[in-house]
Amino acid sequence: MPLSVKRVEHAKPGRYSDGGNLYLQVMPTGSKSWIFRYQYAGRSHDMGLGPTELVTLAEARDLALAARKQLLQDIDPLAARKAARARAANAEHVTFEAAAQQYFDLHSGKWRNQKHRAQFLSTLKTYAFPVLGSMGVDQITTADVLKVLEPIWAVKPETASRTRQRVERVLAYAIVRGWRLAPNPAAWVGHLREALPARSQLKRVKHHEAIPFKELPDFMKALRTREGFAAKALELCVLTATRTSEITGARWSEIDFADRSWSIPAERMKAAKPHKVPLSNAAVRLLKSLPRDGDSDFVFPGGTKNQPLSNMGMAMLLKRMGRDETVHGTARSAFSDWAHEVSHFPNHVIEMSLAHTIGNKVEASYRRGDLFNKRRELMDAWAAYCDGAA
Repeated sequence: MPLSVKRVEHAKPGRYSDGGNLYLQVMPTGSKSWIFRYQYAGRSHDMGLGPTELVTLAEARDLALAARKQLLQDIDPLAARKAARARAANAEHVTFEAAAQQYFDLHSGKWRNQKHRAQFLSTLKTYAFPVLGSMGVDQITTADVLKVLEPIWAVKPETASRTRQRVERVLAYAIVRGWRLAPNPAAWVGHLREALPARSQLKRVKHHEAIPFKELPDFMKALRTREGFAAKALELCVLTATRTSEITGARWSEIDFADRSWSIPAERMKAAKPHKVPLSNAAVRLLKSLPRDGDSDFVFPGGTKNQPLSNMGMAMLLKRMGRDETVHGTARSAFSDWAHEVSHFPNHVIEMSLAHTIGNKVEASYRRGDLFNKRRELMDAWAAYCDGAA
């Protein structure tokens, strides 16, 4: 019978099998430890996996599973561990902060969105570095990872989950580089999942992220009384149902007034594909009313020369207007709700207007066009609704 936590706690002197080559060894003195028993090259071996007060039953099973996988690859687990310890002893002391920076430098190119790229290190600096930053990657335990996560797990579940994922990646990188031995103390499946409640079990906090589309006409009236580039940028964001980074990075060279369109290059799109946005008459009037800075190509220039409007400009404007919604909820979510609930336009036209990736490969293979004319009709109807038309 497999062992249980209760059986481990009350075990008398002797040796007890958990299955899978894993044994609990209890000495006459009462000390308890884990043993991995195996045969290699015709000889029997006992490999210690640590005392029970430091290694839980679940962790011991993970260690035994890792050792069995080594045997499957014709690797002697004891010899591999000795070799890894020798490498670690000769390697330079690498802190978690240094490993995180190396991992970030190596992988930073995979984040197309500058905001997402910055968030990787910023969350680690805020939550992980105060606990783990100066520790050697080979010294970090499950208890250390929990010190990072437990204070924010319930109050900031999304941030805590992303922080855990990023700590796990950095430690996985350290394991591959030979700076620490497996297993990874930040792993979720079969490990931290047993110590932390799933996000679905946490009390849901109601966020007013999306503005009800029925409030959009009144909101647009209030917005149009505001001065400044942030207000104009948010208005265009709503009229085009685009993302913050697409709006703040907009350039005059991308605007075609004759065609009434705005061509956003692939590097500024979430799906990394160029996107042509049909401009309603309201959007064209807004753009033509904006002052042009001869020294800058940005439609919405920022306070610094040759720099665009800050990506926080529209969010801060919403706060000044007394709104709880996000920019995404004000522009894209409200548009999506209106288009699906009120308009007669089919779903694929709405999704293409939002520049969403088509998940169905068969559907994507048949949809080669950009449905530009149909999308223009949709955006004209949206602009009319924002102006108060039924």
